[in-house]
Amino acid sequence: MVAHSGLITVMERAARKAGPRLRRDFNEVQQLQVSRKGPADFVSMADRRSEETLFEELRKARPDWGFVMEERGEIAGDPDKPRWIVDPLDGTSNFLHGLPHFAISIAVEDPRGPGGKPEITHGLIYQPLTDESFWAEKGRGAWLQDRRLRVSARRDLLDALIATGIPYAGHGDFRQWSAIFAAVAPEVAGIRRFGAASLDLAWVAAGRFDGFWESDLAQWDVAAGMLLVREAGGFVTDFRGGDRAVERSEFLAATDALHSKLHKLVAGALKSPR
Repeated sequence: MVAHSGLITVMERAARKAGPRLRRDFNEVQQLQVSRKGPADFVSMADRRSEETLFEELRKARPDWGFVMEERGEIAGDPDKPRWIVDPLDGTSNFLHGLPHFAISIAVEDPRGPGGKPEITHGLIYQPLTDESFWAEKGRGAWLQDRRLRVSARRDLLDALIATGIPYAGHGDFRQWSAIFAAVAPEVAGIRRFGAASLDLAWVAAGRFDGFWESDLAQWDVAAGMLLVREAGGFVTDFRGGDRAVERSEFLAATDALHSKLHKLVAGALKSPR
Protein backbone atom coordinates (compact mmCIF):
# COMPACT_ATOMS: atom_id res chain seq x y z
CA MET A 1 0.00 0.00 0.00
CA VAL A 2 1.34 3.43 -0.95
CA ALA A 3 2.27 5.75 1.91
CA HIS A 4 1.12 9.32 1.35
CA SER A 5 2.18 12.40 3.27
CA GLY A 6 0.68 13.66 6.48
CA LEU A 7 -1.04 16.45 4.55
CA ILE A 8 -2.97 14.01 2.37
CA THR A 9 -3.95 12.16 5.55
CA VAL A 10 -5.32 15.42 6.99
CA MET A 11 -7.22 16.18 3.77
CA GLU A 12 -8.68 12.70 3.49
CA ARG A 13 -9.73 12.64 7.13
CA ALA A 14 -11.54 15.97 6.66
CA ALA A 15 -13.28 14.84 3.46
CA ARG A 16 -14.33 11.53 4.98
CA LYS A 17 -15.77 13.34 7.99
CA ALA A 18 -17.85 15.62 5.74
CA GLY A 19 -18.87 12.79 3.38
CA PRO A 20 -21.42 10.91 5.53
CA ARG A 21 -23.46 14.05 6.15
CA LEU A 22 -23.50 14.80 2.42
CA ARG A 23 -24.71 11.26 1.77
CA ARG A 24 -27.51 11.69 4.32
CA ASP A 25 -28.50 15.07 2.91
CA PHE A 26 -28.46 13.66 -0.62
CA ASN A 27 -30.97 11.00 0.43
CA GLU A 28 -33.22 13.74 1.82
CA VAL A 29 -32.63 16.22 -0.98
CA GLN A 30 -36.26 17.24 -1.27
CA GLN A 31 -36.24 18.50 2.33
CA LEU A 32 -33.10 20.63 2.01
CA GLN A 33 -33.32 24.35 2.61
CA VAL A 34 -32.21 26.00 -0.61
CA SER A 35 -31.58 29.66 -1.34
CA ARG A 36 -30.63 31.35 -4.61
CA LYS A 37 -27.08 32.67 -4.77
CA GLY A 38 -27.30 33.85 -8.38
CA PRO A 39 -28.82 32.90 -11.73
CA ALA A 40 -29.14 29.11 -11.82
CA ASP A 41 -26.55 28.90 -9.05
CA PHE A 42 -27.86 27.35 -5.87
CA VAL A 43 -26.40 26.98 -2.44
CA SER A 44 -27.93 24.64 0.10
CA MET A 45 -27.56 23.86 3.74
CA ALA A 46 -25.61 20.82 2.59
CA ASP A 47 -22.88 23.07 1.12
CA ARG A 48 -22.63 25.02 4.33
CA ARG A 49 -22.55 22.00 6.61
CA SER A 50 -19.88 20.34 4.49
CA GLU A 51 -17.78 23.51 4.41
CA GLU A 52 -18.09 23.96 8.18
CA THR A 53 -16.84 20.42 8.80
CA LEU A 54 -13.95 20.83 6.36
CA PHE A 55 -13.01 24.21 7.82
CA GLU A 56 -12.98 22.89 11.39
CA GLU A 57 -10.92 19.81 10.53
CA LEU A 58 -8.37 21.61 8.36
CA ARG A 59 -8.04 24.58 10.74
CA LYS A 60 -7.47 22.19 13.63
CA ALA A 61 -4.62 20.48 11.75
CA ARG A 62 -2.95 23.68 10.45
CA PRO A 63 -4.21 26.61 12.57
CA ASP A 64 -2.01 29.25 10.91
CA TRP A 65 -2.95 28.46 7.30
CA GLY A 66 -5.37 30.55 5.28
CA PHE A 67 -8.33 29.41 3.21
CA VAL A 68 -10.04 30.07 -0.10
CA MET A 69 -13.54 28.56 0.17
CA GLU A 70 -16.54 28.71 -2.13
CA GLU A 71 -19.02 29.90 0.50
CA ARG A 72 -16.81 31.71 3.06
CA GLY A 73 -14.49 33.29 0.52
CA GLU A 74 -10.89 34.12 1.44
CA ILE A 75 -9.74 33.76 5.04
CA ALA A 76 -6.29 35.15 5.71
CA GLY A 77 -3.59 33.10 7.41
CA ASP A 78 0.17 33.41 7.78
CA PRO A 79 1.22 34.79 4.35
CA ASP A 80 4.41 32.73 4.46
CA LYS A 81 2.50 29.48 4.96
CA PRO A 82 0.40 27.49 2.46
CA ARG A 83 -3.36 27.88 2.26
CA TRP A 84 -6.27 25.53 1.66
CA ILE A 85 -8.44 25.82 -1.46
CA VAL A 86 -11.76 24.10 -0.76
CA ASP A 87 -14.94 23.29 -2.66
CA PRO A 88 -17.25 21.61 -0.13
CA LEU A 89 -19.72 20.39 -2.76
CA ASP A 90 -18.77 20.49 -6.44
CA GLY A 91 -21.82 19.54 -8.46
CA THR A 92 -24.43 21.33 -6.34
CA SER A 93 -27.04 21.34 -9.12
CA ASN A 94 -26.60 17.57 -9.56
CA PHE A 95 -26.97 17.15 -5.80
CA LEU A 96 -30.15 19.21 -5.60
CA HIS A 97 -31.73 17.34 -8.50
CA GLY A 98 -30.95 13.92 -7.07
CA LEU A 99 -28.18 13.11 -9.57
CA PRO A 100 -25.49 10.99 -7.85
CA HIS A 101 -22.44 12.82 -9.20
CA PHE A 102 -20.73 15.32 -6.92
CA ALA A 103 -17.52 15.64 -4.93
CA ILE A 104 -15.49 17.40 -2.26
CA SER A 105 -12.31 19.07 -3.55
CA ILE A 106 -9.38 20.17 -1.37
CA ALA A 107 -6.02 21.55 -2.53
CA VAL A 108 -2.94 23.04 -0.89
CA GLU A 109 -1.39 26.15 -2.44
CA ASP A 110 2.20 26.94 -1.42
CA PRO A 111 3.09 30.64 -1.82
CA ARG A 112 6.76 29.78 -2.40
CA GLY A 113 6.61 27.98 -5.73
CA PRO A 114 9.10 28.27 -8.59
CA GLY A 115 10.04 31.87 -9.27
CA GLY A 116 8.19 32.95 -6.14
CA LYS A 117 4.80 32.16 -7.71
CA PRO A 118 2.20 30.17 -5.76
CA GLU A 119 1.79 26.54 -6.82
CA ILE A 120 -0.56 23.68 -5.96
CA THR A 121 1.38 20.93 -4.17
CA HIS A 122 -1.35 18.59 -2.89
CA GLY A 123 -4.85 17.80 -4.12
CA LEU A 124 -7.68 15.49 -3.12
CA ILE A 125 -11.08 14.88 -4.73
CA TYR A 126 -13.49 12.68 -2.80
CA GLN A 127 -16.73 11.26 -4.20
CA PRO A 128 -18.84 10.40 -1.13
CA LEU A 129 -21.33 8.11 -2.91
CA THR A 130 -18.69 5.87 -4.53
CA ASP A 131 -16.17 6.31 -1.68
CA GLU A 132 -13.47 7.09 -4.26
CA SER A 133 -10.57 9.22 -3.08
CA PHE A 134 -8.43 10.67 -5.88
CA TRP A 135 -5.27 12.36 -4.62
CA ALA A 136 -1.96 13.71 -5.84
CA GLU A 137 1.24 15.19 -4.47
CA LYS A 138 3.57 17.24 -6.63
CA GLY A 139 6.36 14.97 -7.85
CA ARG A 140 4.82 11.83 -6.32
CA GLY A 141 2.14 10.95 -8.85
CA ALA A 142 -1.64 10.70 -8.83
CA TRP A 143 -3.56 7.94 -7.09
CA LEU A 144 -7.02 6.45 -6.57
CA GLN A 145 -6.84 5.12 -3.03
CA ASP A 146 -3.60 3.07 -3.31
CA ARG A 147 -3.66 2.54 -7.10
CA ARG A 148 -1.36 4.66 -9.24
CA LEU A 149 -3.17 6.63 -11.93
CA ARG A 150 -2.09 7.27 -15.50
CA VAL A 151 -3.94 9.14 -18.20
CA SER A 152 -5.31 6.93 -20.96
CA ALA A 153 -3.03 5.57 -23.67
CA ARG A 154 -5.39 6.47 -26.54
CA ARG A 155 -3.59 8.31 -29.32
CA ASP A 156 -6.37 8.94 -31.85
CA LEU A 157 -9.04 11.59 -31.34
CA LEU A 158 -11.55 9.30 -33.07
CA ASP A 159 -11.24 6.97 -30.05
CA ALA A 160 -11.36 9.76 -27.47
CA LEU A 161 -14.14 10.58 -25.01
CA ILE A 162 -14.05 14.26 -24.07
CA ALA A 163 -15.71 15.97 -21.10
CA THR A 164 -16.91 19.56 -21.01
CA GLY A 165 -19.03 22.05 -19.14
CA ILE A 166 -21.92 23.61 -21.06
CA PRO A 167 -22.80 27.28 -20.46
CA TYR A 168 -26.10 27.96 -18.75
CA ALA A 169 -28.08 30.95 -17.45
CA GLY A 170 -25.68 33.57 -16.15
CA HIS A 171 -22.59 31.40 -16.64
CA GLY A 172 -20.23 30.96 -19.55
CA ASP A 173 -19.84 32.13 -23.14
CA PHE A 174 -22.38 30.39 -25.38
CA ARG A 175 -20.81 31.49 -28.65
CA GLN A 176 -17.32 30.42 -27.65
CA TRP A 177 -18.49 27.04 -26.36
CA SER A 178 -20.59 26.42 -29.48
CA ALA A 179 -17.62 27.16 -31.75
CA ILE A 180 -15.37 24.78 -29.81
CA PHE A 181 -18.05 22.09 -29.74
CA ALA A 182 -18.55 22.40 -33.51
CA ALA A 183 -14.81 21.92 -34.04
CA VAL A 184 -14.28 19.07 -31.56
CA ALA A 185 -17.44 16.96 -31.81
CA PRO A 186 -16.93 15.65 -35.40
CA GLU A 187 -13.39 14.53 -34.53
CA VAL A 188 -13.99 12.48 -31.36
CA ALA A 189 -15.85 9.39 -30.15
CA GLY A 190 -18.12 11.33 -27.83
CA ILE A 191 -18.59 14.37 -25.58
CA ARG A 192 -20.00 14.22 -22.06
CA ARG A 193 -21.33 16.82 -19.63
CA PHE A 194 -21.62 15.38 -16.11
CA GLY A 195 -21.73 18.61 -14.11
CA ALA A 196 -18.77 18.46 -11.71
CA ALA A 197 -15.48 19.84 -13.06
CA SER A 198 -13.40 18.38 -10.22
CA LEU A 199 -14.53 14.86 -11.12
CA ASP A 200 -14.09 15.53 -14.85
CA LEU A 201 -10.42 16.29 -14.17
CA ALA A 202 -10.02 13.36 -11.78
CA TRP A 203 -11.48 11.10 -14.46
CA VAL A 204 -9.00 12.43 -17.05
CA ALA A 205 -6.24 11.50 -14.59
CA ALA A 206 -7.81 8.06 -14.15
CA GLY A 207 -8.11 7.43 -17.90
CA ARG A 208 -11.92 7.43 -17.91
CA PHE A 209 -11.98 10.60 -20.01
CA ASP A 210 -9.30 11.44 -22.58
CA GLY A 211 -9.73 15.20 -22.42
CA PHE A 212 -11.73 18.07 -20.97
CA TRP A 213 -12.45 21.72 -21.69
CA GLU A 214 -14.40 24.36 -19.82
CA SER A 215 -14.19 28.08 -19.11
CA ASP A 216 -15.44 30.39 -16.38
CA LEU A 217 -14.45 28.10 -13.51
CA ALA A 218 -13.29 29.17 -10.06
CA GLN A 219 -9.99 28.14 -8.48
CA TRP A 220 -11.70 25.78 -6.04
CA ASP A 221 -13.29 23.92 -8.97
CA VAL A 222 -9.97 23.02 -10.60
CA ALA A 223 -7.01 23.35 -8.20
CA ALA A 224 -6.91 19.72 -7.07
CA GLY A 225 -7.96 18.33 -10.45
CA MET A 226 -5.26 20.14 -12.41
CA LEU A 227 -2.57 18.64 -10.17
CA LEU A 228 -4.11 15.18 -10.57
CA VAL A 229 -4.01 15.39 -14.38
CA ARG A 230 -0.43 16.61 -14.45
CA GLU A 231 0.80 14.04 -11.96
CA ALA A 232 -0.95 11.32 -14.00
CA GLY A 233 1.06 12.32 -17.09
CA GLY A 234 -1.39 14.69 -18.77
CA PHE A 235 -1.35 18.37 -19.63
CA VAL A 236 -3.52 21.29 -18.53
CA THR A 237 -3.31 24.63 -20.36
CA ASP A 238 -5.46 27.56 -21.33
CA PHE A 239 -7.32 27.34 -24.66
CA ARG A 240 -4.31 28.83 -26.44
CA GLY A 241 -1.95 26.16 -25.11
CA GLY A 242 -0.34 28.52 -22.61
CA ASP A 243 0.17 28.45 -18.84
CA ARG A 244 -2.46 31.09 -17.99
CA ALA A 245 -5.38 28.72 -17.43
CA VAL A 246 -6.30 30.07 -13.99
CA GLU A 247 -5.71 33.69 -15.02
CA ARG A 248 -7.87 33.34 -18.16
CA SER A 249 -10.30 30.87 -16.54
CA GLU A 250 -9.84 28.59 -19.57
CA PHE A 251 -9.04 24.95 -18.92
CA LEU A 252 -7.98 22.43 -21.54
CA ALA A 253 -6.84 19.10 -20.13
CA ALA A 254 -5.89 15.97 -22.04
CA THR A 255 -3.52 13.07 -22.26
CA ASP A 256 0.04 13.65 -23.39
CA ALA A 257 -0.74 12.11 -26.80
CA LEU A 258 -3.97 14.03 -27.43
CA HIS A 259 -3.47 17.46 -25.91
CA SER A 260 -1.76 19.04 -28.92
CA LYS A 261 -4.42 17.63 -31.27
CA LEU A 262 -7.26 18.87 -29.08
CA HIS A 263 -5.55 22.22 -28.61
CA LYS A 264 -5.31 22.75 -32.39
CA LEU A 265 -9.05 22.19 -32.73
CA VAL A 266 -9.89 24.54 -29.85
CA ALA A 267 -7.44 27.27 -30.93
CA GLY A 268 -8.71 27.02 -34.50
CA ALA A 269 -12.29 27.43 -33.31
CA LEU A 270 -11.36 30.56 -31.38
CA LYS A 271 -9.70 32.11 -34.45
CA SER A 272 -12.65 31.42 -36.75
CA PRO A 273 -15.19 34.20 -37.25
CA ARG A 274 -18.23 33.70 -35.05
